[in-house]
Amino acid sequence: MNVQRSAAEPAAAAVAVPEAVPALDAADHGTPPGGGTGPGRGAGLVPIVLVVAGGLSVQFGSAIAALLMPRAGALGVVTLRLAAAALILLVVCRPKLRGHSRADWGTVVAFGVAMGGMNTLFYQALDRIPLGIAVTLEVLGPLALSVFASRRLINVVWAGLALVGVVLLGGGGFDRLDPVGAAYALGAGAMWAAYIVFSARTGRRFPQADGLALAMVVAAVLSLPLGLWESGAKLTVPSTLALGAAVAVLSSVLPYTLELMALRRLPASTFAVMMSLEPAIAATAGFLILNQALSTTDALAIALVIGASMGAVRSQTGARKRREKG
Repeated sequence: MNVQRSAAEPAAAAVAVPEAVPALDAADHGTPPGGGTGPGRGAGLVPIVLVVAGGLSVQFGSAIAALLMPRAGALGVVTLRLAAAALILLVVCRPKLRGHSRADWGTVVAFGVAMGGMNTLFYQALDRIPLGIAVTLEVLGPLALSVFASRRLINVVWAGLALVGVVLLGGGGFDRLDPVGAAYALGAGAMWAAYIVFSARTGRRFPQADGLALAMVVAAVLSLPLGLWESGAKLTVPSTLALGAAVAVLSSVLPYTLELMALRRLPASTFAVMMSLEPAIAATAGFLILNQALSTTDALAIALVIGASMGAVRSQTGARKRREKG
């Protein structure tokens, strides 16, 4: 569970990262120490509610970010979010800078680059295509990583199901969606997969959330020139700063807090399946806040990708359990 802790540990001091914690990565690392649903039906529902609340926070934060883009631009919003999250993490985690090897620093820099790239590309997509569709395309990155990592035939089926969903979203041609926006979302998915890999490595090399805090600083520093180039003085407007801080809290601070609380009592496999519902939550947030209604075909496409993600997580978890019994 190194990845889960590296992504959510700031919550121990009331501080999320990726974006949402990578669902497929959670399935690879088993149940966290002390995990489980706890005694009683009511106690078992609490972590589920926490996970759902975390997902709502992330996606509604993204919806607010979309509203902020006309003021600060997509790159400006990324800069505000990453900078605010980095400041919070530095204050709360107070990471140690000494005692780390060159390989440690290389890992944390790669993690920061993946994090910054994931956010930058995702917000570029969000500026061009509906939130629910952007998240659906983005989740293909972790799904592809799961398929390649497992090398099981059944996961090829799940990949095919996800591909059908993507074809439906394209409606025979991604020009319906804005091909540039779709490409950005797919690129964000690739960076999400890289984020998962380097999050795991960072979690093994750095204690607590030190690696995450340092990687967030790297991501913020890399995004700063882009944000200043696009938005300049617009980023200093008090109302824009306040909304940027709100996006950071909703998309990073609050969900990490809720997810860490949930992971203390919920099996990681269950957590991973629930995180596969992110595209549906995003579509709901897009409809309620951004008035982004989906067609029946779009809704079916999202459902197919969700089903593929859940199936991949379940089959991977089942294979691990059979290996443990054997």
